[in-house]
Amino acid sequence: MKKLALAGLALLGAVALFGCGGSTGDGGDTHATSHIEGAVAIDGSSTVYPVSEAVAEEFRTEQPKIRVTIGISGTGGGFKKFTVGETDISDASRPIKAKEQKKAAENGIEYIELPVAFDGLSVVVNPGNDFVDHLTVEELHRIWQPESTVMTWKDVRPEWPDRRIKLYGPGTDSGTFDYFTEAINGKSQACRSDFTASEDDNVLVAGVAGDVDALGFFGFAYYVENQSRLKVVPVDGGKGPVAPAATSINDGSYAPLSRPLFIYVSTAGLEKAAVKAFLDYYLDHAATLAGEVGYVALPDRAYDLARERVANRVTGSVFSGRDTVGMDIAELLALE
Repeated sequence: MKKLALAGLALLGAVALFGCGGSTGDGGDTHATSHIEGAVAIDGSSTVYPVSEAVAEEFRTEQPKIRVTIGISGTGGGFKKFTVGETDISDASRPIKAKEQKKAAENGIEYIELPVAFDGLSVVVNPGNDFVDHLTVEELHRIWQPESTVMTWKDVRPEWPDRRIKLYGPGTDSGTFDYFTEAINGKSQACRSDFTASEDDNVLVAGVAGDVDALGFFGFAYYVENQSRLKVVPVDGGKGPVAPAATSINDGSYAPLSRPLFIYVSTAGLEKAAVKAFLDYYLDHAATLAGEVGYVALPDRAYDLARERVANRVTGSVFSGRDTVGMDIAELLALE
């Protein structure tokens, strides 16, 4: 597997060969050698970032005159820029919120919502931790709930050591933080405040890898890329402990921490040849690359639907306001 920068590759693949360069005069697709000039501005989720960055690296080999810039402000931070027209594409590890939709409408920003992969949000500890074999959803709730009184491992289970737990998690602008708090604490953003937070998942990886009493959470791809430095914790959602893996994320048994990942593209951005070419490239390669980078590909039908949305300029959100916690791929397609 490539470095996590390539992790992004998986999810967000590409639609049409047109995006790779154009078409023949008689309508047949071809990898044309002509190069488009322009720029593509992306910001948002650190979970989706590896996909976008990896796609961009591969895309540059075919379209070297298109400059793709990618930020990691977090899902919320990305939408703040996207909804005022500062970016063309927003990476998101949760659906767009009502207040973000309102902001976009106020600024005349129309957008297309595109699910690109499935992720299993992963709970991890340091490899030196030899006593945590799994955690229940209830235990995770007691650890992470607002005003939690859990300070040591012994507070979680009496037989565990009386040593202070060092907590690591995404910042409050992160879609991963939103999803985790909703799934575990019952409300988005409801969480204790005394933890080390970062929008950069690599910072969280380093924190857990460097502290034997650390506990953290982030997207599955970051665990896969760093599994020699981390120990994943199976989660018991009521049917026994299940570890995140391609199969358990795909079949929905890794519950309630499986979730869809998205990109949002503005219709104004799609009017630019550079953005259209990049998005097409993205969608055409998502299914193949998802597993390679640590995420789970959607069924082919989901990518077909994404292509149809782009072609028909179907704007707005299917997922906003819906309960996507624990959603499996079949349910995702039903929403589509």
